[in-house]
Amino acid sequence: MKGLQQAGWLVVMLLFSCLFAVSARAGTLTDFLASTPAAEVVPGADHYGAVEGKPPVVPVYAGDKQVGYVYLNSDVVNTAGYSSKPIDILIGLSMDGEIVGAKLVEHHEPIVLIGIPMAKITHFIDGYIGLNFVKNPPSGRMKPPVDIVSGATVTLMVIGDSITRSAIAMARTHGIGRPAEQQQAVGPKWQINADLQEKLGWDALLGDGSVRRLQLSVDDVNQGFLKADNAAAAAHPESDDPQDLFIEMYTAQVSVPSIGLSLLGDALYQRLQSQLKPGQQAILVAGQGLYSFKGSGYVRGGIFDRIEMVQGDRSFRFRDRNHQRLANIMAEGAPRFPEIALFVVPEDQPFDAVAPWQLQLLIQRTLSVSEKAFVTVDLPYEVPERYLRQDASAQPAVSGVASAATGQADTANWDESEDTPLWKQMWSAKVVQLTVLGIALFVLTLVFFAQNWFARHPVFYDRFRLTYLSFTLFWLGGYCVAQLSVVNVLTFTHALRTGFQWEYFLMDPIVFVLWCATAVSGLFWNRGAFCGWLCPFGALQELLNRLARVVKIPQLKIPYFISERMAAMKYVIFLILFGLSLYDLGFAEKMSEVEPFKTSIILKFVREWPFVLFALVLLGLGLFVERFYCRYLCPLGAALAIPARLRLFDWLRRYRECGDPCQRCAVECPVNAIHPEGHINPNECIQCLNCQVLYHHKQKCPHLIKKHAKRAKKPAPGMAAGQGMPEAVELKFVPKEELGSAGN
Repeated sequence: MKGLQQAGWLVVMLLFSCLFAVSARAGTLTDFLASTPAAEVVPGADHYGAVEGKPPVVPVYAGDKQVGYVYLNSDVVNTAGYSSKPIDILIGLSMDGEIVGAKLVEHHEPIVLIGIPMAKITHFIDGYIGLNFVKNPPSGRMKPPVDIVSGATVTLMVIGDSITRSAIAMARTHGIGRPAEQQQAVGPKWQINADLQEKLGWDALLGDGSVRRLQLSVDDVNQGFLKADNAAAAAHPESDDPQDLFIEMYTAQVSVPSIGLSLLGDALYQRLQSQLKPGQQAILVAGQGLYSFKGSGYVRGGIFDRIEMVQGDRSFRFRDRNHQRLANIMAEGAPRFPEIALFVVPEDQPFDAVAPWQLQLLIQRTLSVSEKAFVTVDLPYEVPERYLRQDASAQPAVSGVASAATGQADTANWDESEDTPLWKQMWSAKVVQLTVLGIALFVLTLVFFAQNWFARHPVFYDRFRLTYLSFTLFWLGGYCVAQLSVVNVLTFTHALRTGFQWEYFLMDPIVFVLWCATAVSGLFWNRGAFCGWLCPFGALQELLNRLARVVKIPQLKIPYFISERMAAMKYVIFLILFGLSLYDLGFAEKMSEVEPFKTSIILKFVREWPFVLFALVLLGLGLFVERFYCRYLCPLGAALAIPARLRLFDWLRRYRECGDPCQRCAVECPVNAIHPEGHINPNECIQCLNCQVLYHHKQKCPHLIKKHAKRAKKPAPGMAAGQGMPEAVELKFVPKEELGSAGN
């Protein structure tokens, strides 16, 4: 085994010496255009013009008439996804900036290479066709027009974000969708007239636009889903009567004195004004009907996810700290509403008090346990002119905010650097999950640091481990789909030699935190913290094996010397994958299907039958040999075990008699990680702490049985005369001189 380990280290060193000798060739716009007819990207076009500008763009023609432009998204914005390689998409724009075509031409995303059908990826990309980000700039957190495919969240979020950002950037850089010389209207600056303070009734407020209303029936929502090509959602209405009121929602800008006094009353309005910072605004929203504009997201995660404030090309959502619940609207003649909310615009959100804005309602329908459909409806709002006055002392200003006259925004003022990066959006959306994961990691750390206490309470510890493994399988693997993979290792090493950027790995917050926790824990407890506790597939194997024991499925005990040699297979598999990744990362990612993680955890067995059969065979073997895959085939376990020798501490305690003559821990180790001589192999140990439970067990550990018998000054129960071990403990002893070659 020692010679095998030395050979393995030599191979690793040789592979790393080749790390920077291999370089990948990236496709260019010209390369992709040569194999893509113009009509596939811009319908009706018959040929391309010459590449021009920076970022490069190609005019497209139908005969002698130019009908649009084509560019490569990766030439404009960062498109690196899960594989850390660019996701290349040819995008066609019409002369007015509308996206008329998009074709995925090259990628190395492992979840798409094998797993997610290409038709679903194409359908997602096609969802952007018809959008015009010049005329209708997106909000800061624009929801993709097509639902995200389960299991490919990171990849599709990167695709959607790159299409949106690149279309805006190209329109801004090359003037697409605007006249060559665009004059912007310059006029006096408007401001809220704070001197006008009058109270109006409900009907008057509705009449002059101080309060705006959105009313939808169930049938209106059904039609909305049908227009969005989602017949399945339209077939799941909230009520059997299409004329039932789905929602009636009202909104008003109550920081305007007259509107606020009328709707809030004197006392509440004065209190609101005392709380608002200079220039800060407040919005009232009221609603009734079958659908709640509040939803329940603010209860779980503190965010009102069903309504979004949109002004120009910026948007934001309110959080619970911005919210105050109201009982009534004080305006004369106002109806009573079951839901009334007062929202204060956060201080860190730019908001023009006199510019138009929209309250965007996200309508959600549940189709199944794991599938939901969404459509959005806008409720536009603009402060009536009678509440404004000109600020004659102010200099005329040019604004990038949408014009009330044209309803369009100037994308030339859209600054990509000012928008929230995609990875930050994804972290913000995962606050609740990250909190739960943080608590789980903290609890696991306590277990390891207090392992002696836990080991002294075997029943409690066994139930705790069962609970934690269930959490790992169902929450971490089933809900968060957070399964680490050897693909992560391959892409990390690939990024080191091709231009490392943290953004690649920050795209999936849960996976990133898990990797950080695994790396840190490796210095303390080798690979066992992840493999033994945080791996969903490992948890699935152990739980199934427990069930197998309950139903009396016979367990096969593989002798140590055979198990030791079989364990070398996973290192061979990892070294092969690592070597292939240096030559062709995409091919290595395909070969990494030796891992059943994608099939069982990410795609939940919904894929082609050979992959499902392979995963089921491995799980079936695990019914007879506990953690069969982990012990003998897992390349990720091998990758994590290689740096295990760098660990700083050895926490597992042993007696002098362990291995000579006692073999009980070695016999009962679930993964054969204890050598017959008594020492624990850190490369194979999964930190299940079974040996530590035996170490402290006064009725099972022969050392403790003898020790307590001596203290009592009488023979230990079950001890035969002249023997040093109890007869009740069925152990097989191996002479010292035979330990090097014998099994257990």
